[in-house]
This record gives sequence, C-alpha cells and structure tokens, in this order.
Amino acid sequence: MFGKRTTFGGNTPGLAEPPRPIASPRAEPVAAPAPASQRRTSDADAMASRTRTTDEVLDVRAPADAQRAREYFQTKSAIFNALIDSIDLSQLATMDTVAAREEIRDIVAEIIALKSIVMSISEQEDLLEDICNDVLGYGPLEPLLARDDIADIMVNGSQKCYIEVGGKVRLTNVRFRDDAHLMNVCQRIVSQVGRRVDEGSPICDARLPDGSRVNVIAPPLAIDGAALTIRKFKKDKLTLQQLVKYNSISPEGAEVLRILGRVRANVLISGGTGSGKTTLLNCLTAFIEKDERVITCEDSAELQLQQPHVVRLETRPPNLEGEGEITMRDLIKNCLRMRPERIIVGEVRGPESFDLLQAMNTGHDGSMGTLHANSPREALSRLESMITMGGYSLPSRTIREMIVSSIDVIVQAARLRDGSRRITHITEVLGMEGDVIVTQDIFVYDILGEDANGTLIGRHRSTGITKPQFNERARYFNEEANLVEALEKANTEHHETLGL
Repeated sequence: MFGKRTTFGGNTPGLAEPPRPIASPRAEPVAAPAPASQRRTSDADAMASRTRTTDEVLDVRAPADAQRAREYFQTKSAIFNALIDSIDLSQLATMDTVAAREEIRDIVAEIIALKSIVMSISEQEDLLEDICNDVLGYGPLEPLLARDDIADIMVNGSQKCYIEVGGKVRLTNVRFRDDAHLMNVCQRIVSQVGRRVDEGSPICDARLPDGSRVNVIAPPLAIDGAALTIRKFKKDKLTLQQLVKYNSISPEGAEVLRILGRVRANVLISGGTGSGKTTLLNCLTAFIEKDERVITCEDSAELQLQQPHVVRLETRPPNLEGEGEITMRDLIKNCLRMRPERIIVGEVRGPESFDLLQAMNTGHDGSMGTLHANSPREALSRLESMITMGGYSLPSRTIREMIVSSIDVIVQAARLRDGSRRITHITEVLGMEGDVIVTQDIFVYDILGEDANGTLIGRHRSTGITKPQFNERARYFNEEANLVEALEKANTEHHETLGL
C-alpha cells in the first residue's frame, strides 16, 4: 500500500524482519543513505499540508522528569525517523484518518520489536499515540483538543502551555521541542484555511475544522517565541436551556432572549474577552425561522448556525505583495447585494460598524453582532468611536440617531472573577433626549456575595418593566402574551424574594 520501504535494523546482525501487515512488497535494503533522504524530502513536500512536523514533542502523558523526558525524546526520534524511512507519505495522504492511524500504529509497533526497545505496554501505547498525533493530528495539542471541558489553550512559546478549565487558567506540562517545532505546528493549522504565518505576516487569525478560533502571533512581534491561542468550542453546542441550567440567565430572561430572536429584533451582544459572546450569539440564532436567508460575516468563520439557508463569508488578509485584502466592510457591502434577510457579524471592531447600522436600518431586521465592551453604555460609546475612526465626518448627534434607530436591544455578557459567565444586562435602546442616548434595563444581574469556596452568589432580577418598547414587535409576531408573562413572572419572583 505504501510502496517501497527500507528495512528496519539493517545494521543489526541476525535481526530478521517479520512479515508486514501491509500488502505491498518490501524493497531490498538500501546501501547508501541518499535515496532514503531524497524520498523523505519528496514525501514531506507532497504532504506539506497534511503532516505534522518531525520534531519531538512532550505532551501531557510524557514523563515529567527531565532525564526521562530526554530518553523519551531520543527513543521517539529514532522510531519516528525509522517510520518516515518505511512509508510513502504521499500514499498515506490518500487514506482516511482511521485507516492511516491503524497502519502507522502497526508499523511503529513492529519497529519497536525490531529495534529491541524495552518498553512497558502502557509506555508503548503512549508512544504509539504520540507518533500518530504528530503525523496525522495536532501533535502535543491533541490531548488538549480532545477534552471538551477546556475552553482555551494558550501556548506562550515552546515551553509554556496554559489551559482554561472551569473559568480558571492552569499551567500544563505540554511542551514543544523548540520554537521551530511550535512554528511548524502553527503553520500547519493556519494553512488549512489558506493562510500563512511567518516573519513577513506574523499575525494570523484562523480556525480549526470544528470552528474553534485560532490566533497566532509569531516572532519578531512575539519576543519569547510564537504565541498560539485557541478558543475551543464545545462539541455539543450550548442552548438557552443549558445557559439557564448553568445559571448564566434566569428562565424568564431566557424566554425574553428567545422572543428577541424570534421577533427579529436588532441585537448587539457586548462583553469582555472570554465572556461568552459568540456562544450567546449562537444561542440566539437558534430561533431564526428556517425559511429566512441568513448571511454571516466573520474574520474567522466560527459561527455554526443550524438553519438550512445560511451563507458564510470570511475576510481575507493581504498577500505577500500587500494586495488582495478583503475587509469586513467589503463583506458587509457585498452581502447587501445578496438578498439577505438577516446579517450576522461575528465581531464588530472597526468602521464596518457604520455599514452594519445602515443594514439594520434599511430593512434587514433581526441582524446581530458582537462587540467588546464592559457595559451597555460603553458599547454605545464604542460604536460611536468606531464610526468616527472610520473617517466619517458626521456630527455626533447624527451618529447617535443612527445608533438609536438601528439597535433595539443590547445584551451584556460578563466573565466574573470566580470564572463563571453570566448575562448581566438585557438593555433596551429607547431613543434620544437632547444629545444623550436613553436606555432602560429590563433584566440585570446582582452579585450578593460569595460562599466559602469563593464562588460568587447572585441572582437575575427584573427591573419591573412589563411593557418594553419592542412589545409592539412582539405583538406583530404573536409573542406579546409570552413576553408579558415572562416579565410579570420575573417581577413577581423578585417581589417574593424581597418579601413584598
């Protein structure tokens, strides 16, 4: 199957090679090392976009002791080099992942036997898995990517890797052999989506096949080696019901969010880094009707809408000559010509905010986007600032009037100091009084204290408003009764809590 291969243990007298599990015939031993070296080079070129680097990696299952780690590296290096000498990587690329992994495991197990390497069964299994990950997967990151409880993976140079679990950041013992190895892994990741990262283009946004967000910043900008950040998405996508279960929002607040998605309100989701903005946006888009045409615009495509009629657009960085860049503004302008019913912008971070507001105000009701801000009021200020930085010479009042006429509701998400994520505000944009934008909170989250374990104790409460301004829109979509019921129930529970 893999074509010609060299024999293992050719320099060891009396060491015979048993029959291989692969059906293709075995070649005669190669007398000079040049052919094998040339074949390795051609194989690497043929598999540049599919194979992992051959540098050795210490992952979470490798020995923690320095001496044992060095011995582990040496053993793994010898076996890996023998593996590369014995298979045709270009033919390996034609196989599916499961079959290729089994073939590699079989050959590695045979190499261990032929080279008389003494290993326990558990050590051999770990080594087999490591080499399979290096050839077919993401190398030392594979064990971390396989865990669904990890929210973020943060690699700070080749010798430090942190993860976020349960809202807390922890150091792992995952290591790369050197900075070159880390850069090779970064290049492999970004090349899957047609991008590159090197000294000429040291900053890159990309994504994994499951939609997880990837950011790489390489030397010379990153002084201590490449910094790789992966924002992982859960395999099972969160729903509003699960957010209620995790106390991120109250049941009544979740019902209000459901109605907002259903009645095509223009929603801006605001929050800090890691507060769950994209997760919340995915939850809200679940209530879009199946027959609506939705177009998403993102720097790195990570939204995963379940509707059948979705068009996903992604920006493009410039090439080596500095040409060919497609910005978020270009995408939003173009999608206006694609007959969208809703426009979803993954993150508003520049002058494209002006185009999004225009789209919201010209018949594309139900459009949504996310924005970095610490409160609903700051979100409005940031929108105004971004429009101004885009070079528009508009009076402040004109910009604010555009914001008021475009955005219906701001949903604020926050990551609290105990690591928990909460929806802290559901705020309605009412209008203008003079030159000031008027807003009113419908739901807020109050922090009451903390328990003995340092976990914050709080509750979502209604502000007492039972007929918000988007009530008319709810009536149009036959959701008025559900909206009033949810708000009144939240108000009643608040009064009961206070003992009124």
